[in-house]
Amino acid sequence: MNDSVNQPKFDPVTATPFLTSRGHPGWLGMRYADHGEDWVELELPWREDLLGEEGQQVLASGPILSLMDMASGIAIWKAMDRFEPIATLDLRVDYVRPARAGAAVFGRSQCYRITRSAAFVRGLAHDGDADDPVAHIQGVFMKISANVKREVPRG
Repeated sequence: MNDSVNQPKFDPVTATPFLTSRGHPGWLGMRYADHGEDWVELELPWREDLLGEEGQQVLASGPILSLMDMASGIAIWKAMDRFEPIATLDLRVDYVRPARAGAAVFGRSQCYRITRSAAFVRGLAHDGDADDPVAHIQGVFMKISANVKREVPRG
């Protein structure tokens, strides 16, 4: 039986606060910003404890990577129009410049292709001007089927 048939359509506006209020995304303070048919944008607010280098007022690269990973997952669910377990297989982040001092960073990810077993994303992080990005991303996520029978190794 396919449980996705009974699921309501995935809505990033209502799902994001739930998904980003727990664990690492919750601690980072991520929040919903905007979305379209196959993309989602989240915001990572500037906080002093997320700075990369002492004396610099710039968000560190690690929280930006986490922002892009979460935005990518939500973009995939939006493109599929349902929640389905996924795992990050590969997420490449090319930083092109530091974020501006004291600025929040926005992560926009687009799911541009979905296959039977994988989803592909691309996107960018910016600090208020998407035409002047902080980073570009490219990623592949694995879809995890709930119907797959898993064998337990015997030792």
